Amino acid sequence: MASISDSSKQSLLPTFLYSSLDPILNAYNPVFAASRSAKLDAPAASASPLIKTRTFMISSPNEPGKKIEMYSPQFYAACTVGGILSCGLTHTAVTPLDLVKCNMQIDPAKYKSISSGFGVLLKEQGLRGFFRGWVPTLLGYSAQGACKFGFYEFFKKYYSDLAGPEYFAKYKTLIYLAGSASAEVIADVALCPFEAVKVRVQTQPGFARGLSDGFPKFVRSEGVLGLYKGIVPLWGRQIPYTMMKFASFETIVEMIYKYGIPTPKDQCSKSLQLGISFAGGYIAGVFCAIVSHPADNLVSFLNNAKGATVGDAVKKLGLWGLFTRGLPLRIVMIGTLTGAQWGIYDAFKVFVGLPTTGGVAPAAAELAKA
Repeated sequence: MASISDSSKQSLLPTFLYSSLDPILNAYNPVFAASRSAKLDAPAASASPLIKTRTFMISSPNEPGKKIEMYSPQFYAACTVGGILSCGLTHTAVTPLDLVKCNMQIDPAKYKSISSGFGVLLKEQGLRGFFRGWVPTLLGYSAQGACKFGFYEFFKKYYSDLAGPEYFAKYKTLIYLAGSASAEVIADVALCPFEAVKVRVQTQPGFARGLSDGFPKFVRSEGVLGLYKGIVPLWGRQIPYTMMKFASFETIVEMIYKYGIPTPKDQCSKSLQLGISFAGGYIAGVFCAIVSHPADNLVSFLNNAKGATVGDAVKKLGLWGLFTRGLPLRIVMIGTLTGAQWGIYDAFKVFVGLPTTGGVAPAAAELAKA
C-alpha cells in the first residue's frame, strides 16, 4: 500500500518540487515526512528501528512544544503561504462587491447605489457577470498576499533588530508602520499588472472575458509599461491601507488582550485567539477603507480610461467625490475582507504550530530573543 501511495505522489509533482517543499510538508504532515524519508534512506531505515529524515523535522500541531522556530526560513515560508490563502481567497470571494464598487466609481450615473448596481449587472450580464475578473483577482491578490505578509514578518524583525529591545518596546507602532509599508511596496509590484487587467475587464463589457484574453489585449493596446500605469496611485491606495491594517491590528489586538480578556494570551483557547484576530481585523479594516479610499477611486479611474491622468480624475470626480464615492460599500467590503484575512492567516499559523499575531508582551520578547 505504501508503494502505491508513494508512486501516486510522485506522479502529482516533479521530484525537485518535493525536495524544495520538504521543510513545509514535514511541518504539516509528519506521516508524509516519515514515508518520504523511508523511501529516500531505505538502507539506513532497514538498519535502524528509527527512521531518520534528511530535512528539518517539525512536530505536528498536536504535539507539545514549538513546532517551527520563530523567524527561521520555515517560519517565513509558512507566513508566505498563509498570506497567499488569506488575500487570494478573500478577494476572490468578494468579487461581486468589488465589481459593483468599481462600476460605481467609473459610471455613477448608471450605477447610482449598491442595490441598483447589482440590479444593473444582473440585468445586463446575468449571474455569471458577478464574477467577471475573478481570475486576475485570485492570481493578483495571491501574489500580493504572499509578499505582504511574508515581507511584513521579515521587515518587522529586521527593523526591530536595528532598534533593539528597548526602542522596540517604546516605538513598536512605528516599526509596525515601517515594516508594513516596506512590504507593500514590493507586494504592489506583483499586484499591479493583474489589477490593471481586472479593472478593465470589470468596467468595460466586451473588452475581454478574463485574464487569458484580457492580458494580451491590454499589452497590445498600451504596451507592457501600461500595466504599471497605475502603480503610483496603487501605492497611494495600498501603502496607507496596509500601514493602517497592520499597525492598527497589532494595537487593537494588544488592547483586547490587555484590557478586555482577563486571561493571558498563552492561556486562551485557540478558538478565542482566532476570534480576537477576526474582530481586530474587522475594526482595522474600517480604518483602512477610509484612509485608502481616495486613491482607490484614482486607481479605478486611471485603469478604466486610456491616457487619463490624476488631474483628469480629480476634475471629473471632484474632491468630495474622490473621498466619498463608493465609500459605504468599500467600508463593508474592506472591513469584512480584513477581518477574514487576519482570521485565515492566523488560523493557518495555528495549523502549522505558530502563535497567532499580536498580543501584549510576547511579540517584543520573541523579537528580542530571536
